[in-house]
Amino acid sequence: MTDLVETVTWLVDIPSVTGEEAGLRDAIAERLHDMPQQMIADSLVVGSPGDGVVILVGHLDTVPLQGDVGAKVEGDRLHGLGATDMKGGLAVMLHLIEALGPEKVVCIFYAGEEGPLAGNQLTRVLDEAPWLTRSSAAVVLEPTDRAIEAGCQGVINANVVFTGQPAHSARPWLGENAITKAGGFLTFIGALEPEQHVVNGLEFLEVMSVTTAQGGVARNVIPGEFVMNVNYRFAPDRSHEGAVARIHEVCSGADRVEITDLAPAGSVDTDHPLFQTLIETTGAPVRAKQGWTDVAQLSSVGIAAVNFGPGEPSLAHKPGESVRVSDLDWAYESLLEVLR
Repeated sequence: MTDLVETVTWLVDIPSVTGEEAGLRDAIAERLHDMPQQMIADSLVVGSPGDGVVILVGHLDTVPLQGDVGAKVEGDRLHGLGATDMKGGLAVMLHLIEALGPEKVVCIFYAGEEGPLAGNQLTRVLDEAPWLTRSSAAVVLEPTDRAIEAGCQGVINANVVFTGQPAHSARPWLGENAITKAGGFLTFIGALEPEQHVVNGLEFLEVMSVTTAQGGVARNVIPGEFVMNVNYRFAPDRSHEGAVARIHEVCSGADRVEITDLAPAGSVDTDHPLFQTLIETTGAPVRAKQGWTDVAQLSSVGIAAVNFGPGEPSLAHKPGESVRVSDLDWAYESLLEVLR
């Protein structure tokens, strides 16, 4: 069997920025050519339908290049774009299905995770391969830094709009400044403390932040409109409807609130027997996923799932991204023992 370091190097050296994943999909399909396969758009499902199989899930795409091209090993570190997010996880998936066979595990290699939810092809994969819902459970191999991360937060993005009246900046009293009108709201939302939610014994912190702002048309014109994006990360115990109501409540001082994007939260499934075995076998700490992953999409179709994979989340999307070689081995050996 090919060494894990060689496999990650091979994967890193095949570019797969979001929207350009087909080349990597085809390379993986060729490597696993003797196993049952289903291509769905730029994504690939490898494995045999059957009750009780375990699904291994990983996204093919990376963010755009920010540093050196190609993989490089230095000591216990393998550097390269996507090394930790999540080509290290893809390598572990490949080695597991090669070791256990396509009757034991099914691998989903999917495109579009790093972009908006509308382009995330896991949605299409689950729609076009409904037999996947007969699986026992799923492991999403996002980097978890030798921990088991359960569930995930939901996400809402909303345009929060303040309107005023344009005027000449020499005579501001003839208008109303939409930017300064939002001053009280900005002070209020900036002072919001994280809101703790405990779900199945794990602590999720709900947070709401202004992430972009745009207003004004010229330096000598009083702005008539000020638009901010408010990003809200909500806990798994809050419904979609409750999350939408909450963001409208917090932003009620604005003239208009428009929901632009909503991704569901993922359920906390740590009581599933497979994950109990994973916890006992690894001794890994269990924590809430402070962020969004495709555990949410799997939960939405009734598949119990957790995040567990090699790499450090803190290095994702950064120049000089890397993964510890020892993490690759640890994640592989842990999952191999549990899945056998």
